[in-house]
Amino acid sequence: MTAISEAVILMAGSGSRLRESDNSILKPLVPVLGRPLICYTMDALVRAGIKKLNIVVGYESERLSAEVRQLAAPGLALSFIHNPDWQKQNGVSVLAAAKSVDAHFLLTMSDHLFDQSIVDLLIREASADRLNLAIDRKLDSIFDIDDAMKVQTHRDRITAIGKNLETYDAIDTGLFVCPPEFFAYLERAKRNGDCSLADGVRSMAAEGKARVIDIGAAWWQDIDTPDMLEHVESEMRALKEPRVSRG
Repeated sequence: MTAISEAVILMAGSGSRLRESDNSILKPLVPVLGRPLICYTMDALVRAGIKKLNIVVGYESERLSAEVRQLAAPGLALSFIHNPDWQKQNGVSVLAAAKSVDAHFLLTMSDHLFDQSIVDLLIREASADRLNLAIDRKLDSIFDIDDAMKVQTHRDRITAIGKNLETYDAIDTGLFVCPPEFFAYLERAKRNGDCSLADGVRSMAAEGKARVIDIGAAWWQDIDTPDMLEHVESEMRALKEPRVSRG
């Protein structure tokens, strides 16, 4: 398929689970080893060839937009899209970007960290006529499996997705390459004006149009709580340590 040059980043929520009672800092700006969380995502996307970020904001949108604009790399185009219904599920935030994107796009969350290799792999292996989801089959490595978005697959097809699945063989990493038609599936999945991202994936999967790409040994982590933040910083420090042979 043709190169992916645009991404949609979801950062409309309040992030209250991570911030707890501290309203002075916004979730995408929470320091991770001294750098704002969102900087890691933006750097990875730029290195993967993304030229424009469509950033869906909601909670404290003006303050967040101003801060993120200051952090962006020179030459990276930013489009901030306000979702007035940011308190609804994340599918509504994806739909807020529908009028801004008319080609295949990379979709990710502002609170997920991932190896550069995952972004590169997903873009390289994406199928133009499918929704493509990067999944992790290393179930034992998931920090909070109860909170994880679980995926059931058959070969490279998604057969079920949801946090409460009893049978599953993979975890959704929150990184997608989407065709423009994904917006229509999300719209059809809405109930009472609301839908989740998983609802849209489920809708495409029902027609055999959602596939997975296995990240293999690569590393990623979402950050929803202080415990997750502590865990991710510990893992990142370990990844940076030189591997010295002993013996």
